[in-house]
Amino acid sequence: MSIIPTKPRVRGRRSLLASLGLHGVLALAAFIAAFPVVWVVYISLGAGEFDYQHPQRIAAHPSLSNYSHVLGQTDFLTWLGNSAIVAAGTMVIGVLVSASAGYAVSRIRFLGRGTLMYTFLLTQMFPVAVLMVPLYKILSETGLLDSYLGLILVYCTTAVPYCAWLLKGYFDTIPVDIDEAGRIDGLTPFGTFWRLILPLARPGLAVAAFYTFITAWGEVAFASFFLLSPNKLTLAIGMKQFISQYNSQWNYLAATGVLIAIPAAALFYVVQKNLVTGLTAGGTKG
Repeated sequence: MSIIPTKPRVRGRRSLLASLGLHGVLALAAFIAAFPVVWVVYISLGAGEFDYQHPQRIAAHPSLSNYSHVLGQTDFLTWLGNSAIVAAGTMVIGVLVSASAGYAVSRIRFLGRGTLMYTFLLTQMFPVAVLMVPLYKILSETGLLDSYLGLILVYCTTAVPYCAWLLKGYFDTIPVDIDEAGRIDGLTPFGTFWRLILPLARPGLAVAAFYTFITAWGEVAFASFFLLSPNKLTLAIGMKQFISQYNSQWNYLAATGVLIAIPAAALFYVVQKNLVTGLTAGGTKG
């Protein structure tokens, strides 16, 4: 009886069974992640209010009438403009403040440096419900209640601490020699920061910009509490008009949800090249 020699498996290579199992798990995870998005897009194509209860009707008669109704018969464009103002303002102010704070903590040794960063960390531990009353009182006393600037500053209170930690970790990866070279060439500390360091920190800034934008774009709790005028409602709050005590217009809600996701997806597409680099650098050195 002869023994057939088996081909030794190369170290580091998966077996066929392991590859099938791995691809099966990845396919299942991708399906779970993509199904809610695909389902919302599918429901948005149903013209009837109750078509979501009968999905086969949507496949038989898909329609874009929900999108035309939302764009033409509601205040969607006003909500879109308000959300764009608030999200863009939060992104600009949040990135500038967090970049300045992160750079200062990364480069300057001053009294209370560690306390400042741990205070930033502590502010992330308070739930939204606890912050609403004190923030409402502050905005009311400063005249910023029911204003875009007031809401932008509220969003910055939650976005800046996280981004300061993130950018501090990214600035730590940039050699200090660049700062010293800038000062030898006659640049001020701010000039060194603005002209030399910020261009090198573009991946970290892209992550901070994306995070601050998303923080303001889809937020509901603060916007519904601090914006009172109907002409200042943001997208997330405007969608509430499709829901009443006795009825919910899911077809219009789905179409509005798809339209809201488009600007955020476009921003993600623009900054995606820098997201991985910025997140990994900020995470390893933070």
